[in-house]
Amino acid sequence: MTVVGLKVLILGGYGTFGGRLAQLLKNEPRVTLLISGRSLEKAQAFCDALGGEAKAEPAVFDRDGDVESQLRALAPHIVVDASGPFQDYHDPYAVVRAAIALGIHYLDLADGSDFVRGVAAFDAQAKAKNLFILSGVSSFPVLTAAVVRKLSPGMTRVLHVTGGIAPSPYAGVGLNVIRAVASYGGKPIAPRRDGKGTEYALISSRRFTIAPPGKMPLDPIRFSLVDVPDSVLLPDLWPSLKSVWMGAGPVPAVLHRALSALAYVVRLGIFKSLSPFAPMMYRTINVLRWGEHRGGMFVLVEGEDAIGQPLVRSWHLLAEGDHGPLIPSMASEVIIRKYLDGVAPLSGARSAATDLELSDYQTAFTPRTITTGVRQEMPREQDRPLTQRILGDAWYDLPEPVRAMHNVAGTSVAEGRASVERGTNVISRVVATLFQFPKAAADIPVRVTFRREEGSELWTRDFAGRKFSSIQSQGYGRFERLLCETFGLFAFGVALVHEGGRLRVIVRKWTAFGIPMPRALAPFGEAYESPDNGRFNFYVEINLPLIGLIVRYRGWLVTV
Repeated sequence: MTVVGLKVLILGGYGTFGGRLAQLLKNEPRVTLLISGRSLEKAQAFCDALGGEAKAEPAVFDRDGDVESQLRALAPHIVVDASGPFQDYHDPYAVVRAAIALGIHYLDLADGSDFVRGVAAFDAQAKAKNLFILSGVSSFPVLTAAVVRKLSPGMTRVLHVTGGIAPSPYAGVGLNVIRAVASYGGKPIAPRRDGKGTEYALISSRRFTIAPPGKMPLDPIRFSLVDVPDSVLLPDLWPSLKSVWMGAGPVPAVLHRALSALAYVVRLGIFKSLSPFAPMMYRTINVLRWGEHRGGMFVLVEGEDAIGQPLVRSWHLLAEGDHGPLIPSMASEVIIRKYLDGVAPLSGARSAATDLELSDYQTAFTPRTITTGVRQEMPREQDRPLTQRILGDAWYDLPEPVRAMHNVAGTSVAEGRASVERGTNVISRVVATLFQFPKAAADIPVRVTFRREEGSELWTRDFAGRKFSSIQSQGYGRFERLLCETFGLFAFGVALVHEGGRLRVIVRKWTAFGIPMPRALAPFGEAYESPDNGRFNFYVEINLPLIGLIVRYRGWLVTV
């Protein structure tokens, strides 16, 4: 049975997360959105600009006022508290108590671990009124818990969960989020349950590269420990857990380092809290921003199988452009849409960590530029073909001729035909000669020899007697999740992207004489491998900034 005319009151409705929830629901004609906050003028302006099929109405709501009377006057069916910071509320559960008293369903986007866990105290009251009162309806812990359930089958014991979120530098971070982070920055958090160590928020850090199989990875990112509900909620779901570590990886990196330095000052006791600096931090992070408009998230699960063998799996999410910032509000969106379709959460007051599965999220991801994938660490990893190690499960989606050409074991040879074009200016000719690229020709024989050497591969290309070679290996450090191709003293980290039946090769990083070089000066150009009539086809174009074309060659190969 579907619901029509649902009134959803969003507290903080024109703020960061409340506004994004409204954006997610604006095309739902069965909903009336009550956009509320302390300023009627701001609420009205937001409603005027929202658009969509949902009806949007402005409202004034002050959490420090008489909450119950305000809720009674607005009479919503569901109230979503997206205001925060929940850690600083004078009366943290005022909205919860008022919602239960008035028979109103409740959701919040709280990220404070104590607040989210504490809502369970209202469980009996919520069940008596047949209400769902769900806290922490956001990426942490709802999405993270759903991912752990996805990754843990076959694990008799789940031992460690590590995760992190890396927002795009252009995502826009709300002041209330900064206030929440500032309130605990530099203070101790105990991510381990075995008492073997205390770590400090925004100081303890780990590096990880978000790379769904077959997609363009993010650069390696430093994540710093944050206080989120997962640390206290996930052990309730998986009692075998020894540690839960969740971090945030804001960029640019220099601002992240500065934030960690401020947190260290708190740890030393020089400042009691970063809270006085929250407005400055907010302005800085929303003004000084540069880099790619891409973000991501990861969850890494380590456990054991029935015979005690280690199992390590990771889930990767990439979000392009403006779609990433919507993810924290998607759990509320999905719950509301399911309720509209007649599928309500079970009654009671609790964390929402068990109320959605990854498949529920997928319905929200699919219409947007959000991609996900799973990687599993395999035994004897170095025995697999190099390209398979980098692509993960995307290896099996490659066209057979492409996969066969990269299935290098020992030494193999492929032959075919190719055409070559060369740049005509003096510098491009010098560069092409330096790398021994082939000369321009319309239709010449080509022979490629592949030789596997301790996990790396030596590729020797012979274009009508003119040879050049490169060593391909699995990237580490700055080149992690990339294929590292070395030409003498130059090394290039390239992404392998499976797209439209082609395996694209895209330069992401490079070094000269072992020195990292700017990406803006890196070689560029279209390069891909594809099938054609059962044969392996290749197309490679190499250009340099300000110089232009160096070489372009295309052709086909078959194994001999």
